[in-house]
Amino acid sequence: MRLIWVHFKVSVIELIRIPMFSVPTLIFPGLLFLFFGVAEAHDRMSATFSMASYAVFAMLGIALFQFGVNIANDRASPWEDYLHILPVAPSIRFAARILASLAFALPAIGLVVALAFLFTAVHLTLAAWLSFILALLVGSIPVTLFGISIGYWFSPKAAFPVANICYLALAFAGGLWLSPQNLPGIVAVLSPYLLIRQYNELVWSAVFERPWPILPCLGLLIYTLIFGVLAAWGYRRDEGQRYH
Repeated sequence: MRLIWVHFKVSVIELIRIPMFSVPTLIFPGLLFLFFGVAEAHDRMSATFSMASYAVFAMLGIALFQFGVNIANDRASPWEDYLHILPVAPSIRFAARILASLAFALPAIGLVVALAFLFTAVHLTLAAWLSFILALLVGSIPVTLFGISIGYWFSPKAAFPVANICYLALAFAGGLWLSPQNLPGIVAVLSPYLLIRQYNELVWSAVFERPWPILPCLGLLIYTLIFGVLAAWGYRRDEGQRYH
């Protein structure tokens, strides 16, 4: 735990030192919610649905840009060379990255929630709030591992456009901007199998105080294993290219 904590602090400090990159990522979901989410929040149910969706959108942005793109950029730095020679397992660094993503996601999600309270009729019971927070935590693990995988499998020049495409495509197809029943054609068919849609299903169930659905929970577990393997493989691949 001590090593995870040390790497967590280093990750957070690195991000804080680049406000021109981190601040826009933190406020962007809140601005989109203000411009578009509030307009869709006609009553308590739609307001709660919109707030939950944009909270997931905030978590996705942190994972892809603060970690995926940042990792790709960091791989070219001398500091990353130093970290690679330390006797630390990839799982330690990945766990620290996940905790750091949660720490950075908190203000982004908090902004969305605050705007929802100010401009919509959103209302959750204490039980719903606790379930909402837990669902966000559970879904953050595969999402952050997805971002880490991008960081280790793509070059710095390629990581940013790949993250952008994934960010927008998953937000749309995952039902963050349109409710699932309004998704068009083939997108509606593929949507239930996507990581973000399954994350959404968990969060939507939480805020509406419904039992967590089994299939999205299993889907998130499978995605966690897939992206965990990809992230570790990418890490070892990067290490092999540097030192062999």
